[in-house]
Amino acid sequence: MKLFIDSADLGEIRRAVDAGLIDGVTTNPTLLARSAGAEGDPREILREITRLVPGDISAEVVATSTEEMLREGRELAKIADNIVVKVPLTPDGLAACRKLRAEEIKVNVTLCFSPTQALLAAKSAATYISPFVGRLDDISSNGMLLVEQIIQIYQNYAFATQVLVASVRHPDHIVQAALLGADVATVPPKVLFQLFDHPLTDKGLESFLADWNKLPKDRRGI
Repeated sequence: MKLFIDSADLGEIRRAVDAGLIDGVTTNPTLLARSAGAEGDPREILREITRLVPGDISAEVVATSTEEMLREGRELAKIADNIVVKVPLTPDGLAACRKLRAEEIKVNVTLCFSPTQALLAAKSAATYISPFVGRLDDISSNGMLLVEQIIQIYQNYAFATQVLVASVRHPDHIVQAALLGADVATVPPKVLFQLFDHPLTDKGLESFLADWNKLPKDRRGI
């Protein structure tokens, strides 16, 4: 399973790249606006991200009509070859998806909350479908059950659309996504770096080093 970082913070992305953790990046208007601030240029941030990460970089349109989504999507796709245009799961969004895919532009259909929505996205030739598991959990639904249903439906009909698990809130979401066979999980930086953590690892390392340091200094060299 591929891991993407869900961030537009260049410092966080560089850290994840240096650690060898990520295969791609997802952004959204909120993340880009936060990173750009009052004076920054979101397009320049996207360009820098595409230079840092060779994998797919999702960049979302802010339009709501098909024609405007197409206009924005084509402009975003010009930024770099690894840009994936992100559109919402609406009738206009799926219409834009079909047309962009006909132009060989990759598309990530976002804000998916039901298996029927995911089916429509696959029939619209989406490159990725993004089910938002954490937001479903927030309303006492079962986000990972949705992922399981989407994967089963896609396998039944050999759809090429990749399942990109989004709105990840904790490491167990990632474990469940991997066990179910999701193609990608996109993860906020805090959760991404939690994947390293386990108290027994820390305890074991502390014990090994303590035992080693009991040796006389002249015998510690290897």
